[in-house]
Amino acid sequence: MKISYNWLKNYINTDIDYKELSVILTNTGLEVEGIEHFQSIKGGLEGLVIGKVVEKSKHPDADRLSLTKVDIGTGELLPIVCGAPNVDAGQKVVVATVGTTLYDGDESFKIKKGKIRGQASYGMICAEDEIGLGSSHDGIMVLEENAIIGQQAKEYFDIEEDIVFEIGLTPNRIDGASHIGVARDLAAYFSQEKKTIYTKPSVEAFKTDNTNNHISVSIENEDACKRYAGVTISGIEIKESPDWLKNRLKAIGLNPINNVVDITNFVLQETGQPLHAFDADMIKDKQIIVKTLEKGSKFITLDEQERELSENDLMICNPEEGM
Repeated sequence: MKISYNWLKNYINTDIDYKELSVILTNTGLEVEGIEHFQSIKGGLEGLVIGKVVEKSKHPDADRLSLTKVDIGTGELLPIVCGAPNVDAGQKVVVATVGTTLYDGDESFKIKKGKIRGQASYGMICAEDEIGLGSSHDGIMVLEENAIIGQQAKEYFDIEEDIVFEIGLTPNRIDGASHIGVARDLAAYFSQEKKTIYTKPSVEAFKTDNTNNHISVSIENEDACKRYAGVTISGIEIKESPDWLKNRLKAIGLNPINNVVDITNFVLQETGQPLHAFDADMIKDKQIIVKTLEKGSKFITLDEQERELSENDLMICNPEEGM
């Protein structure tokens, strides 16, 4: 199981070195088998700074290139040849300085001094897709006017860095299969109360306005599943999750999908309570049945992989098939 150090800090007050913390976790019975360094943007935007385009002119030998001089706060203007159609004087931009490594998936390249069509270029003015901040390559990123010249890009964009512990759970330590479970052990070790961010919601925040959208739940194998509960929620807008939520999931190796799926995965990793969200309109006959299927039954999971069931695997089904 992967545990995020930043996530743990929501519950325990500590700035202890991560290497020391890994020893403490192992001593509490949660053996750390590996440690990973996570960056929400590969490379952490190291070597990228905020600059201002002070001058822009046409390249004498290339119609689609511009000659720029960029202030990055060092006291000297950098000459940079830029091919973006939207570059202009007065813009605040992201500059990759000489020596900076940029990443494109698993590949990387280093910014070097050079000449482009005979003109010196000592850096690169970046588009969002070139530094992992988006997918657009329509032109360079143009920042807000209040961006500070010379500021590190990783500070401007608030890039998240994290330490992730790979914990090998033994069958008797299922209580540690969540971030709160791990925080509970650490709180006991440090003899401090667990820091909490939870507040009990007021029932006034909820209302029932569609009692007709009833979905029945039945359990066929009560020995394997003692309880299955659900709630129907309406008025939900499916959209992209906020960055903080996406970074939490990415740090522990989960791919963000949308706000509904992501929050169910977040709750599972935070509390250890499995959740799953269904589209109520897609539940056949408005019935959910928890049961075991025949050994060897196959189904497609959310990651579009075909899986094969063993004889003891529980499935959430509608009256005809697994969901």
